[in-house]
Amino acid sequence: MLEEYEKQKRKRLATMRSIMDFGMGFLIFILGLFFFFRNKLGNISLNEKFPPDNVDKLFGAICLLYGGWRIYRGFKKKYFKER
Repeated sequence: MLEEYEKQKRKRLATMRSIMDFGMGFLIFILGLFFFFRNKLGNISLNEKFPPDNVDKLFGAICLLYGGWRIYRGFKKKYFKER
């Protein structure tokens, strides 16, 4: 009985963490796309104030990798070590 409760609790927690990883991963991935391709977006006020440079591309690439990893982690759902 207690083992079944613990199993259900872990499943609910894994589902909640998975949803959070999908959401945050998607947002970070979109942010990375924005910074990586910011110079191709045209005339936006941000480009006029702060012209894009290589630091934006580096930050965009890091965000793309981290966002992709968060989405992958949400897909795998390996949050707990098996005993």
